[in-house]
Amino acid sequence: MKKIPLIILMISLSLVIVNCSSSKKGTADPKISYKTDIAPIISNSCTPCHMPPQGRKEPLENYIHVKENIVEILERVQLPQDNRKFMPPANKKPALTTDQIALLVKWQQQNMPE
Repeated sequence: MKKIPLIILMISLSLVIVNCSSSKKGTADPKISYKTDIAPIISNSCTPCHMPPQGRKEPLENYIHVKENIVEILERVQLPQDNRKFMPPANKKPALTTDQIALLVKWQQQNMPE
């Protein structure tokens, strides 16, 4: 008779532990790094205009430059495409995807790790 309440208690605790641990798996944002995640976006979308020696625009050739200009980068890539300040210009490179923009935003929110 004593075994049944003990078994029920053990099953209940097991279910609570499983549910608590599985719900935490998806809540943490993965760490985004400049080198792995951001540099390829900048390299593919901002060259050659922002990459010296060819580029004559604000240089975005390294981590420091991108970090210092992230606010303006985010503003310009999210403008309407017919706005003259939109980046990258339609005749140069395709616009960033919503996923790429979201990655830039998350990187900024994570204090722009290198």
